[in-house]
Amino acid sequence: MRVIIAGCGKVGATIAEQLNSEGHDIVVIDPNPEAFRSLVSENDVLGIVGNGAVNSVQEEAGVERTDLFIAVTPSDELNLLCCLIAKKTGNCKTIARVRNPDYLASRSFIKEKLGLSMIINPERAAAKEIARLLKFPSAIEVDTFSKGRVELLKVRIPEGSSIAGMAVSRARSVFTNKLLICIVQRDNETIIPDGNFVLQVGDKISIIAPHSQASLFMKKAGVKFNTVKDVTIIGGGKMAYYLARELLGVGINVKIIEIDKQRCEKLSELLPKAVIICGDGTNQQLLAEEGVFDAGAVVLLTDFDEENIMLSMCIGASSDAKVITKVNRIKFSELISGMPIGSVVCPKHITAESILSYVRAMQNSFGSNVQTLYRLENNKVEALEFFVRAESDVVGIPLEKLNLRPNLLVSSIIRGNEIITPSGRDSIKIGDTVIVVTTETGLNDLTDIVKEQ
Repeated sequence: MRVIIAGCGKVGATIAEQLNSEGHDIVVIDPNPEAFRSLVSENDVLGIVGNGAVNSVQEEAGVERTDLFIAVTPSDELNLLCCLIAKKTGNCKTIARVRNPDYLASRSFIKEKLGLSMIINPERAAAKEIARLLKFPSAIEVDTFSKGRVELLKVRIPEGSSIAGMAVSRARSVFTNKLLICIVQRDNETIIPDGNFVLQVGDKISIIAPHSQASLFMKKAGVKFNTVKDVTIIGGGKMAYYLARELLGVGINVKIIEIDKQRCEKLSELLPKAVIICGDGTNQQLLAEEGVFDAGAVVLLTDFDEENIMLSMCIGASSDAKVITKVNRIKFSELISGMPIGSVVCPKHITAESILSYVRAMQNSFGSNVQTLYRLENNKVEALEFFVRAESDVVGIPLEKLNLRPNLLVSSIIRGNEIITPSGRDSIKIGDTVIVVTTETGLNDLTDIVKEQ
């Protein structure tokens, strides 16, 4: 598939690298040649210097024969204009990154009138992910499938947990057969476990289950489980606004600490139910005075990664609060994965992940397509949600009789209102939604779960 990407910042470069590794024909456009110099030299990617909204530049990039145009420049308006011109000139699918909250209310109108395939807002998407994490304070990561009906949660097995020393198959039978342990991270090793794998204290395990069953498992397994009632957000940017809206909407008390007085006044207008404090969120005396160390959760959303990391370590050492840290630099988030800074959220990573999921869905070749895609454990594992549209070699055959790829689990089957945690005797049917967890990255279709003959 041919893809043009306008804007070669961190998100654009990440998307280009991943799509190139999956065999797509990639062209990047940026007015600054330095932005894509290393990308072009290290990958089979074509770089064009210019403004992605100029018709002649798009024609030079081959927009007439392009399948998808992605605009991720720093400007919302430029992204929308790029997509409009690409749609009119090349009649291709278009995706625009739009970050300004002012466009939120007219999002559907803009998408329809400009013929956009997708609008992605990194801050809003990250805020939704943080809200999911706050629903399960003990979880390190929370991802959702089937419109929130099935959850993939990552938790650490604590000292004294009844699950420590159990084989995976035993844990499932003891706690709930509607749950599947699908990933184990032990030290620096990432494992897709079979039923005989024995769990240990300190393992980070990812479980997939309906919401109610996940809650039950965590309580029975001795994983701390309590609902967050109040959240302090340090940093009052766009993401803080989106997150506060989400939390206030479900009855959680919100306090925002922001150093810029003008921004505080704006937030007070936009969020009348939130408490807005004008002050320096890095000042420990202010944090103590505002009860931050006693809060149920603290979310670090300043514009500086280093500030967020240092604050999260400080608060984590002095408090039992759930700590969530925003990190802007994608490569940086990989380096700090082992540090004690709570859960890490990277808006650029979420944006790239959403766009990659859409691209996989466009490659629907055998009657199923990717609805959702999560790249986990520093991109070592993928969790994918497929919708089964037609007959294929994997439909109607018991899973135990399919020659599945190694290190791959069919983790869940959603059939109407029923959520099935499959055994070997279960089979996939047309109309099912199927969730697969695998270390074999790059799956585009459900038929890819079987070994090549």
